[in-house]
Amino acid sequence: MARQRLSAVVMTHPRRREAAEKLALSAPSGLLRVVMDPDPTGTPSVLRTALAAWSAIEDGATHQLVIQDDMVLSESFYDRVRSAIEARPDAALALFALWDSRNGAAVRMAAMAGARWVGAVNEYFPCVAIVLPRRHAEGFAAYGRRRLGGWPDDILMHRYLRDRGVPRYVAVPNLTEHEDRGSISGNAFRGPRRSVCFLPKDAPAEETRTLTGLTVLPFFKHGVAQCAVRAPGPGPEHWLHMDTHQYLEGAGLPKSLLDPPGAGPAAPDVKATWLTALAMGYEATRTGLATPPPGDEAYAEALATIGPGGISNAATEEHIAQRREPLAEVARRALEAGREAATGQRPRPRSRERSGLVWRGAANPLGEHLARRLADRREPADAVIDLTRLHSAERKVTIHRQGDPTPYTLSVGEIYGPGCSPRTPIGRMVWDALRSHPITVEGDPGAETHPLYVHDLADAIATVLRTRPDDHTLTVTSEEPCTAAELARAVHDAVRPVPIRASPQTAPGWHTPPDHARPPGWTPATGRARGLHAFAQWLAYEGILLDSDEPSHGGGSRSGPTPP
Repeated sequence: MARQRLSAVVMTHPRRREAAEKLALSAPSGLLRVVMDPDPTGTPSVLRTALAAWSAIEDGATHQLVIQDDMVLSESFYDRVRSAIEARPDAALALFALWDSRNGAAVRMAAMAGARWVGAVNEYFPCVAIVLPRRHAEGFAAYGRRRLGGWPDDILMHRYLRDRGVPRYVAVPNLTEHEDRGSISGNAFRGPRRSVCFLPKDAPAEETRTLTGLTVLPFFKHGVAQCAVRAPGPGPEHWLHMDTHQYLEGAGLPKSLLDPPGAGPAAPDVKATWLTALAMGYEATRTGLATPPPGDEAYAEALATIGPGGISNAATEEHIAQRREPLAEVARRALEAGREAATGQRPRPRSRERSGLVWRGAANPLGEHLARRLADRREPADAVIDLTRLHSAERKVTIHRQGDPTPYTLSVGEIYGPGCSPRTPIGRMVWDALRSHPITVEGDPGAETHPLYVHDLADAIATVLRTRPDDHTLTVTSEEPCTAAELARAVHDAVRPVPIRASPQTAPGWHTPPDHARPPGWTPATGRARGLHAFAQWLAYEGILLDSDEPSHGGGSRSGPTPP
């Protein structure tokens, strides 16, 4: 006899009422009710409607299911949901994950292991189709009402569940698919938003098969192969953000394996798909994940969405469809290559001490990212790298090489990227865009700025260690400066297309480094759009944990969409 009772609603706006009612009619009689935006003429707000949906739980129900009106449900949807809440009555269950997301990467790893659910990871918690136990449905409704005008519902949901220790899982395969009917809340700029793995005829199966404890998440997003890597303890769980190429090189894979086989340079989507699947195969074998049986549909579908998801931000539906099968074949070959590379490989531990480097002032997120990148590069040097002045008005890094009486002093531009604060001039711009607030150009819009991405700073330090230049006073900054207004426009284009406004009353004090020589042979390699997008990702999923959890007092009812 079922011990759990499900209440279910579809949330919508009057402009999409017909779609919501059609979805409700497809459910077993009377199960799925329609909940409307309580202020449909107000500023578009997914969170406002979601709070109404969570508050609409029926008397006597143990769980609330909330679905957005543009979702397609699998044939076994309600059977799986009911089985899942019986198996995990205290858990939050996401029934969808995007094909380019970190939770999507977790679904792919779980599909390789034959699991039906996977532990959610450091990202927003997908809210387009979600089940919560009653006390958390009611608790989130109260929590969110105090935070209207700040973060979107999926970021707030992740924060609410994480802070309360609620178990969080994502369905494998997903139980829903997303239909793009135009985004009321402004998500259209992201391109097609599809499931990482949706099988409409997926049959009910054992819902207790679960994968948790993932520590490396390879994913292809925004045209770049990336990895989220759980940082070793002690302290609260947190993750480092890096390029997949860096991760695999640091793991000891030969450089020849990091390029797809074939004559000439590979197309960017082929290279990124290859790296992503290569890392998946390597990690699956290194950590002992089981191999799914031949012909496993979830496994095949999860691999096939790597490439399409990675190019979805800048490609048409037609182009994505044309590239799907060629990129799926690349993924299949790369995954097997990764498995072979991990078989019999002796582990190559990373550590600051192994490389002969000692760090000062690095006990912070930025220091962790810099130290990890240099550890992965395995620069053979004995040196002390002092970051204690990097956060001061001087913006300097000092390198003391063993046997060299004169230290190297690197004057640094406006540092930004994973590990950096949202309270820097660039950080404030990105932070506001993430929350759908206008980007403010503080002070003179024509002021010259010198942005420098975190990885480029690490590479400059590595260059100094390797080349030992004659000049001991060097400058590390962007290849070309830009104005504050141009930087705001770059944030607008890379993070979110929100309004840009000027505020001449405030000035952030842009830092202009002295005009010294650069490290010989070094040039920054990260494009501004790519760097700003990566910074936004890190701020949304890790930097937010450094932010106060106090309710927003900004007024209004602005609730933005899922971050980059």
